[in-house]
Amino acid sequence: MANAPTGPLDPSPTSPPPSSPSGDPAADPAAERRALRAALLQRRASLPQREQLDARIEAELAALLDWLPVRCLGFYWPIQQEFDARALVARWLAGAPRRDAALPAVSRPGVPLDFHRWTPDTPMREGRYGIPVPDGTPAVTPDALLIPCVGFSPEKFRLGYGGGFYDRTLAALPARPVAIGIGYEGCRIALAPAAHDIPMDWMVTEAGRF
Repeated sequence: MANAPTGPLDPSPTSPPPSSPSGDPAADPAAERRALRAALLQRRASLPQREQLDARIEAELAALLDWLPVRCLGFYWPIQQEFDARALVARWLAGAPRRDAALPAVSRPGVPLDFHRWTPDTPMREGRYGIPVPDGTPAVTPDALLIPCVGFSPEKFRLGYGGGFYDRTLAALPARPVAIGIGYEGCRIALAPAAHDIPMDWMVTEAGRF
């Protein structure tokens, strides 16, 4: 396989991102992460020129998916101003035969995610936490996952919503899928990983992929 293409690394100007946890031993790491998460969610919701940023993420992600030998792509239903990959995934599905896409479902807190086949015509129902999930489609096992990031570090560690679902899922699958984090440069931070954190294999932002 040839070396993966790398995208342009010229991020659009943004104000400095919120500070990461201080590392003070007296501080409560969970509380600091909650505060950081809230600040990053506010930052993401107010990013300027979102249309342009999303178009650049889509182009970078499309190029990466064209290069990776993915057969079954797990992705996510967008919430809280996350990048919306649905149109891109629909085009990826149509681009070659024998491709599958899947959306996650939470069966209960504290367990890995289940993934169920999705197409643009799949009927949806409301799942846990109010997030839509495929209605009545079979369970599948993705070999690559698009994973939304509230924040991320240069070392490709991810700050999510705090439920630990993706870390548990990556650790539990017998053949670990390629983990592709999706984020915005305004939410790139220095982040000390927790013991259970698993780094992404790839990060994709409006500035490129690494």
